[in-house]
Amino acid sequence: MGFFNRLKESLTKTRQGFVEKIDNLVHRHKAINEDLFEELEELLIQADVGVNTALELVERVRRAARERRLEDAGQLKQVLKEQVSDMLEKGGSAINYRADPPTVIVVVGVNGVGKTTTIGKLAYWCKSEGKKVILGAADTFRAAAIDQLEVWGNRVGVELIRHQEGADPAAVAFDSLQAARARRADVLIIDTAGRLHTKSNLMEELKKINRVLDREIPGTPDEVLLVLDATTGQNAVNQAKQFSEAVGITGIALTKLDGSAKGGVVIAVNQALNIPVKLIGIGEGIEDLRPFNAEEFVEALFSS
Repeated sequence: MGFFNRLKESLTKTRQGFVEKIDNLVHRHKAINEDLFEELEELLIQADVGVNTALELVERVRRAARERRLEDAGQLKQVLKEQVSDMLEKGGSAINYRADPPTVIVVVGVNGVGKTTTIGKLAYWCKSEGKKVILGAADTFRAAAIDQLEVWGNRVGVELIRHQEGADPAAVAFDSLQAARARRADVLIIDTAGRLHTKSNLMEELKKINRVLDREIPGTPDEVLLVLDATTGQNAVNQAKQFSEAVGITGIALTKLDGSAKGGVVIAVNQALNIPVKLIGIGEGIEDLRPFNAEEFVEALFSS
């Protein structure tokens, strides 16, 4: 099965909970009227698009319908598809690789979202693109996180730089960067802790990692990717706000999209924080993390 078909399959729950309800809505109403727009708003909110984004999206659809003088409710689905696509096209979704390697990617997120797995799959993706990758285990709060990253490093065939549990995460980041430079790596991916119950400590730790990296190579990290679990819906948006305020997120890696009936969170995160979704995870396989393509995502979501 090609990636587009796997993406389409992974969005089945979201399609059933969102697009199929929109189909029912337009069939019931036949004509375009204010009641239809109000119900559309409710459906978007239920799909975790978020209240403000739902209001904006419906207003865009309303305006487009008026400008095109549409009367048949059946025509609105195509208009909605166009507007969703337009919203998601904002902001580049490509990973920002630097001209003079190593490109430094710091990965953040709370425990349980699939952060370490995402790093392993991202390393695999970069390696399959012909890049030399090194991993840095800066989540020193849990020995299990270091061990799990080592398993992924062995599986993918990339080197891991690690210290003991409890070591200074910024020191691990520093040593990882030195190793990446010495070994002429193209990409350095650094894992970080995700314990939000000591949120202020965690955020200070992340800021320190970023300061150390920037001191060694000005402008790094090149990417600060936040891993979010799509199944948590609006909670994912709240997490994105917290991390963005502390460390300036450059992109989102959205995992577990295949398990979510609320894939509208892709639109919510993109709009609410103006942070592009850069990677999506659509399954358990090592190849099931890919760069996000807005056009492809919308086609898969709205396909019958």
